[in-house]
Amino acid sequence: MERLRFCSFLFTLALSEFVCPAALVCSIGINYGQIANNLPSPDNVVPLVKSIGATKLKLYDADPRVLRAFASTGVEFIVGLGNEYLSKMRDPDRAEAWVKSNVQPFLPATKITCITIGNEVLTFNDSTLSQSLLPAIQSVHTALVNLGLDKQISVTTAHSLSTLETSYPPSAGAFRRDLTVYLSPILAFLTKINSPFLINAYPYFAYKANPKQVPLDFVLFQANQGVVDPVSNLHYDNMLFAQIDAVYSALAALGYKKFPVQISETGWPSKGDADEAGATPDNAKKYNGNLLKLVTQKKGTPMRPSSDLNIYVFALFNENMKPGPTSERNYGLFKPDGSPAYALGIVGFDGASSSNKTSAGAGNSEDGGNSSEAPPTPSSSSTGYLSISPATVSLLLIDVFMCLSGHWNFTNLVDDRSLIQGGGGRCETRMHHQPGYFWEPGLAFFYALGLEFKNRS
Repeated sequence: MERLRFCSFLFTLALSEFVCPAALVCSIGINYGQIANNLPSPDNVVPLVKSIGATKLKLYDADPRVLRAFASTGVEFIVGLGNEYLSKMRDPDRAEAWVKSNVQPFLPATKITCITIGNEVLTFNDSTLSQSLLPAIQSVHTALVNLGLDKQISVTTAHSLSTLETSYPPSAGAFRRDLTVYLSPILAFLTKINSPFLINAYPYFAYKANPKQVPLDFVLFQANQGVVDPVSNLHYDNMLFAQIDAVYSALAALGYKKFPVQISETGWPSKGDADEAGATPDNAKKYNGNLLKLVTQKKGTPMRPSSDLNIYVFALFNENMKPGPTSERNYGLFKPDGSPAYALGIVGFDGASSSNKTSAGAGNSEDGGNSSEAPPTPSSSSTGYLSISPATVSLLLIDVFMCLSGHWNFTNLVDDRSLIQGGGGRCETRMHHQPGYFWEPGLAFFYALGLEFKNRS
């Protein structure tokens, strides 16, 4: 395999809607998933990550090949412990053995700063898994304390945005009542050990579910009139910030008004099936490019304007073995051969010519890494972490009435949210109006601020 060559990235700028310095990427993290059979070796990924100036990566396992390859690079790592290990990690001895084998040997050469215990565990509707989450977090933290690593490595878990029962308006955000029995003790422990709350948020699913009613500019951080929260009077000009603030409100409702929130996943696919509206290179470019610009402005959300945004984009590469619709295999900033999946307008990302492409693996697809055909669902990846099929996305439809002034009027709106559980993490939420009540059809797009059921590896 030829070594990835990205020297020309440093000399060629793609003319785009904006040009940002490579250092911009330093302020944002990137998820490094590996459910694919054509990715470059970790040794060959190092120069790619360096060329774009990225300094934070998040893994879904603790792949020793990756951790060895990035030794002495200064890149910060979040490593993961898969859902399939949670029941075993309830045992403190096994947890300490895991840390000794998968984390400690790579320190201090590789900068591991956090361990995530499971991914979107609470929305699998698996009581055994949910009951194992907090004990596993506690056991791994105890192991870090015993090994003298707890001051440099935090422990937490990443949640799906579908843990929210209410997401609009953002000021009324609330967690699902059936999950608070798990969330409350988890939050209490994370507060005790000073660990953040991680959430995976995808405005893309809001647009995909109802492209005729969800304004595309609102989800892509493009210029738009935005909306005003009728309770807080805060103005929102993008859906991601509204989603984040709904999480802040949900935390506050449980008594945690100053809990730090980080976005462990967000992104936009560059390709999708015929029924996957919005999955295009241009939209992916706008979403991720505008997100990068927004993060560098060093301003928080309307509800938390002074809080730094700590966001991890999904994902580094297109992953051709991910099950589900075509979009699942096309969230990458890069194709497996090292060329950009689309021009992002950032030094380091753009400017790759065909001469810079390299043979990345035995399974390279003919289209250079944009994969359409769904592979068989693998039981696990080559790196040993659980592969999870995406759950059915079912979203809450809330009718939103837009006044001519641009403010929202919710007079006579009757909210009857009833959560109907289904198989495979599926959930439906329904909204009803009392017969005879007058309502003016408007832009009903806040329905999707938070309720997505998306299990991602």
